[in-house]
Amino acid sequence: MTIPSAPATAAGPVSTPEPPKKPLPSYWVWVLCLLGVDYFSTLAYQPAISFQVAGRLAPLATVVVVLVTLCCALPVYSYVAGKSAHGAGSIALLEQVVRGWRGKTLILGLLGFAATDFIMIKSLSLADAAEHVLHNTYVERDRPLANMALRAKEMGQAYVGDRVTGFFNEQLVVTMLLTVVGFAFWWVLRKGFSRNVMAVAVPIVAAFMLLNGLVVAAGLARLVEQPERFTGWLEQVWQGDWRTPDFEGAPHSGLLIGLLCLLFLPQLSLGLSGFEMSLIVMPQVKGDPDDDKLQPRGRIRNTRKVLVVAALVMAVYLPTSVLVTSTLIPPEAFNPKGPADNRALAYLAHGGALAPVPGAAAEAARAEALGPPFGPVFGTVYDVVTVMLLSLAGTSVMTALAVLLPQFLLRFGMELKWAHKWGLLLGLFALVNLAVTMYFRASVSDQRGAYATGVMVLMTSAAAVTFLSLREERRRQGRRRPLRYGMVTVVFMATTAVVVAMSPSGLLISFGFIVTILTFSVFARALRSDELRTVGFDFVDEESKFLWDSLCMADFPILVPHRPGRHERDGKEEAIRRDHQLDPDVEIVFLEVEVDDPSNFYQRLLVQVFEEGNRFVIKVTRCVSVAHAIASVALEMSKSSKPPGVHFGWSEMDLLAASWSYLAFGEGNVPWKVRELIVEAEPNAERRPRVIIG
Repeated sequence: MTIPSAPATAAGPVSTPEPPKKPLPSYWVWVLCLLGVDYFSTLAYQPAISFQVAGRLAPLATVVVVLVTLCCALPVYSYVAGKSAHGAGSIALLEQVVRGWRGKTLILGLLGFAATDFIMIKSLSLADAAEHVLHNTYVERDRPLANMALRAKEMGQAYVGDRVTGFFNEQLVVTMLLTVVGFAFWWVLRKGFSRNVMAVAVPIVAAFMLLNGLVVAAGLARLVEQPERFTGWLEQVWQGDWRTPDFEGAPHSGLLIGLLCLLFLPQLSLGLSGFEMSLIVMPQVKGDPDDDKLQPRGRIRNTRKVLVVAALVMAVYLPTSVLVTSTLIPPEAFNPKGPADNRALAYLAHGGALAPVPGAAAEAARAEALGPPFGPVFGTVYDVVTVMLLSLAGTSVMTALAVLLPQFLLRFGMELKWAHKWGLLLGLFALVNLAVTMYFRASVSDQRGAYATGVMVLMTSAAAVTFLSLREERRRQGRRRPLRYGMVTVVFMATTAVVVAMSPSGLLISFGFIVTILTFSVFARALRSDELRTVGFDFVDEESKFLWDSLCMADFPILVPHRPGRHERDGKEEAIRRDHQLDPDVEIVFLEVEVDDPSNFYQRLLVQVFEEGNRFVIKVTRCVSVAHAIASVALEMSKSSKPPGVHFGWSEMDLLAASWSYLAFGEGNVPWKVRELIVEAEPNAERRPRVIIG
């Protein structure tokens, strides 16, 4: 075939998806505060939960949580940060380790658990914010309850003390109001969301950590002034007076204490919450000016600073806050509906009565508080800041939705136009959040297990993917297997199994999200099956680029799709000329397509063009659909010359198999699909390549 010379012009994309907008990067310290909205906010409820779960063993059990964070979670996420620098975290790493439909299904499942994690951190945090509102000194004193009993009787509810028991109790109503206000705040800031929320989060987190630091420091000072409190606590621990109902009266020993602290880990895993989603904020970390786009070393380094500093801050705050609250607050205050329930540090901030000093008169000791400046005024300031912070919980996830969610929906073919409308997304999340809040009746304790399920599944996934990735990397290098990360994976898997067994509600909620996402995935791909899905062409070498441009300018009449390995090219050409009654002088160009990963949606085709005897061969790789690749090539070649005829041989697949493959995967009946795609993409009938079956 003689082809004219043509200038090398870039082959433009056939159809280009709209890329998601990326948030503006910020100094890593400010991003640390954004992460702290979720991670540091656990100080509002974790000390109380720790005592309710582990009793007087809570400080020792919290040390285990800190060790797991520093020795297990931190190395895992530091490694993942180096492999996924654009905010997708372990989910993107999983895509590299497990490919195809199996990998996509696992990723969609993890997105379901991520959605559960986000909904539960929002629901639980708002429920705890309601606890801080209702237990505030001034609110409890001045709450207008004169006609509460009468209204309760009219509604058929029971009135107990200053509270209404029934479905819509005060806790539920206040939580729902905070939910509406919180999502309305996000909706107002939806334009420039990342920048606006960062400006709000930084001062609130700084104030929250300062106030907690003052309470903890005063508590530690009291333990120094009255060392008998600390020594008395140690004596009670050693004597087996743990105030843990499940293990009361058990024979005590150092080994048993250590074992119990490990067994408490699943129930205390909320101390890890917020850290498991830390890499979502990675796109917002400013790197170096000369960072490579694919592997931005400056951003990776600064993200690791965020991870290390966040873990070290909580390694100080969490065990000291639990120690202070466990030794200073009377044990009965931690009872359900008690003044320290889900708000232990707030109890001390309000000047709550301390536990008796061992050996002192009980009445005098109980009248004692931390002293100035702690009291109703300081406690109210503490409550206001804490409620504001808890109302912002989940912000780090929301700021990444514009990057993480479209990033996967784009490749899976699930991205519809409405997904870009922030107002609609926020409204959808608000409705789901309200439904979950009503299901748990805004109970912090009832939501702990469901929240922990999302936390631990994501951390287990990150550890497992890190182990698999490192194992493959070291196998190629001839090094030993990463046994350390294998042990971390086993620890997280065991913790997850215990959490799920103790509270299956989290698994049920996640299953609902997973089914919804998978269903929507199938529906969206079917709805968009007539899109070309090709975003552009790359070329193996300059010669292929030149020959491609030359063929696009030539008026060759026949383009023959050929499946490599099924027939030799000579035999294929002979059959095509015979079945289609083509003269020997009619020039043929073979098109060979190799499918890479059909589970992806978009494809950027890699093209190699070479001459074999008197015919040209176009070899296309990196495609996700044979039909879409053929249609894209034919349409691209029709832009500068006469549209070619695409000649197919008769399919060797039986009718039922071809129909099922076409309906399920858009394959099977390739000629029919190619014609549909061409008709949909080219409205001008004279410019359409013809599809001919012989």
